[in-house]
Amino acid sequence: MKPHAVRSRIRQQELNPVFHWQNKEEDDKVLSKTRIKQALKSGVLNLAGQGLATVPEKVWNLSDSEDCDKDAGTVRYDLDRTNEEDSWWNQKSLTTLDLSSNALTSISENVKNLGDLTVLNLQDNALTALPDGIGCLTKLTKLSLSRNKLTELPESFFNLRELKSLNLAHNDFAEIHANVSDLIMLEVLDISFNSLNSLPGGIGFLVRLQQLTLNNNRLTELPNDIVNLRNLHKMDLAKNDLKLLPPVMGELRKLECLYVQHNDIGELPDFTGCDALKELHISNNFIKSIPSDFCENLPQLKILDLRDNKIEKLPDEISMLASLTRLDLSNNSISSLPSCLSTLAHLVSLQVDGNPIRSIRRDIIQCGTQRILKTLKDRDGPGKSAEKARVPFEESTFPDVYQMKKGRSMIVSNKNLIDIPEQVFLDAMEASVYNIDISKNRLAEVPTGLTHLAGILTELNVSFNMLKTIPTFFSQFVRISYLNLSNNQLTDLPEIVGLLITLRELNVANNQLTQIPPCVYELKGLEILLARDNKIEALDASENGLGALPRLATLDVANNNIKQVPPILGMLKNITTLEIVGNAFRQPRHQILEKGTESIMAYLRDRIPQ
Repeated sequence: MKPHAVRSRIRQQELNPVFHWQNKEEDDKVLSKTRIKQALKSGVLNLAGQGLATVPEKVWNLSDSEDCDKDAGTVRYDLDRTNEEDSWWNQKSLTTLDLSSNALTSISENVKNLGDLTVLNLQDNALTALPDGIGCLTKLTKLSLSRNKLTELPESFFNLRELKSLNLAHNDFAEIHANVSDLIMLEVLDISFNSLNSLPGGIGFLVRLQQLTLNNNRLTELPNDIVNLRNLHKMDLAKNDLKLLPPVMGELRKLECLYVQHNDIGELPDFTGCDALKELHISNNFIKSIPSDFCENLPQLKILDLRDNKIEKLPDEISMLASLTRLDLSNNSISSLPSCLSTLAHLVSLQVDGNPIRSIRRDIIQCGTQRILKTLKDRDGPGKSAEKARVPFEESTFPDVYQMKKGRSMIVSNKNLIDIPEQVFLDAMEASVYNIDISKNRLAEVPTGLTHLAGILTELNVSFNMLKTIPTFFSQFVRISYLNLSNNQLTDLPEIVGLLITLRELNVANNQLTQIPPCVYELKGLEILLARDNKIEALDASENGLGALPRLATLDVANNNIKQVPPILGMLKNITTLEIVGNAFRQPRHQILEKGTESIMAYLRDRIPQ
């Protein structure tokens, strides 16, 4: 046998196979002394892409590792030490742990030991379940679980109230528990590429959400309260089974990008109020027409993708989409293009392939956008119909239907009014108004005309008037989320206010209240309560009082007559803003109040009898 053949065979025996599955001993070796040392110095441990089948046990107790300077019961002192940064007293708690791109099938319950973690990356593994101990990581702000095999989340998971970013994409979820609404700090939520058939109704409580990604699921409808996500900038619902979008999309006033391509949507919803919308991707659906209202309400829209629908005709009002840079109408049933398209000054991409257009020669269409627009411009009377669509209005005491429809708001503020005609509210109803501001007038009673909007009203401002009572018809406001009653003459609130279960912000500042009205404690979804500058004498923080408001984050009772602050107020852990200055109590002292909410709450907790 030739010598080089022998050497080759020996070399092959020494090499590990390409698809070697590591055992526990090999997994443990990955956590070297150097890695431990770096992690204790930086607070960051990166074990991504190490082929781990199990997490080395030392990960859960790095500071107690035998490789550290601090033994379980002994501290060693080295008088010749030259690098004091390596001393155990300079060690940092683990705040970031990256275990992504391994072969993990489970995570130990000992994960609960990492109570200081703020970032945890478990994506791209083979996890089928999470331990209950994960609920102990209450400082987590970012958690990635994408590309695993998860079907459900443990109940303890929803204790992670500080989470701002949660990625559950590419798993096997068929549903998401309603307790997801407890993750009130979420700003980014990704549940794409799963098997979701529906969303929990409480998702509307995630009011800080800015990005919601739900593409590639099996959603057939959206919960009504999804339009309460008013901080939403981007929503991706592509590749689902949706037949329609919420009729009041206009409540998503900060929405910039909406992706709903590849669904079963038959018509465009009312986007009035979506003043920030810049991109609408709604290709591969069953839309037959573009309403003129749609064009009137979205002058800021830059990208409109309507390819692969059933559109037969373009309205002349399409010229009112003045900011359009890209318009894709490919593969529809359009037979002609209106000349007014040439007035869209910013349009750089117009796609019309796959339509039975007869009014423009095919060779012109093949030449591209600029040639098509030039051809349309050469026709007589470009843009005339668009000019007709603009309805001028004169300023008056009350806004007309056009004004209200454009902003979905009725603003009749600072007019010195003692009454508002019913016809104004009828016009508001016709315009589908959901925001009403009648503040800074001289109203002694709430106008009964508001009842015409009871079913759609979400925001009501009646501050700076002369109101002494609240009418019983307020109980009809089944969708209201914001109510401003400040700067009136109220001495109490009726029990019917407790029926407003959708209310999230209540402002009763500058009235004559002597207590927080008991009906307020029925508002389980309340997040903001402003009651400063009244005559309130005591605070009830018990489970029947403020303790009954699990979502309360802001409480302002400054400048009242409160003589004592109950220590159990400090147990309301969701409160992030507490204003109590200007009252009659002596404790907490002013020095503590100046330090802010966290110090006040900690002080109160320390005073709870053991």
